[in-house]
Amino acid sequence: MKKITLLLVLIFTVCFVNAQDKEDMSFGVKGGLNVSSVTNTDQDGVNSKSLIEFHVGFFSEFMISNNFAIQPELLYSAQGVKLESGGDNGDLKLDYINIPVMAKYYVADTFSLEFGPQIGFLVSAKAKSGGVSEDIKDQLKSTDISLGFGAGYYFAEKFMLGARYNLGLTRIQKDLFPGESESKNSVFQISLGYKF
Repeated sequence: MKKITLLLVLIFTVCFVNAQDKEDMSFGVKGGLNVSSVTNTDQDGVNSKSLIEFHVGFFSEFMISNNFAIQPELLYSAQGVKLESGGDNGDLKLDYINIPVMAKYYVADTFSLEFGPQIGFLVSAKAKSGGVSEDIKDQLKSTDISLGFGAGYYFAEKFMLGARYNLGLTRIQKDLFPGESESKNSVFQISLGYKF
């Protein structure tokens, strides 16, 4: 938790210093839908499907120039994948505290494109099947690195609609068994935000 706090302080301090002269900083809240999956889970008779979950949190926007901004965020993100094998259905549910830092380019006053890295800290990991839930957090890596890219649109002065895809860059397993493939997070997000 100390690492998360220090990282947040560093990100917000750098952005604040860069934006101080322009006095063009804003803060807001956002939340929305996650359509998540985990790669390489279709094997040994197991079929995977996307899991529908949610994300919620805070963001800040620091204008660096008229068209360019940096947007750090702090999000709680429920992710994972649905699994089916031999008629039995189950879920792998992974909850993260994610910190994306997006570079935003405003193509127009109300429309922006975004791109940037994200670090995630695993809060909980549970495999559920047949009404039984098993904690598997100790089998997974505590951090996850991904790359996000998407777009945002302000449809009113304070309200924003966003879409983003987070491509997992690091495997989620702590250790790989012989013949096992690396599994990575894959998350598509639709967000509704409000800027104060």
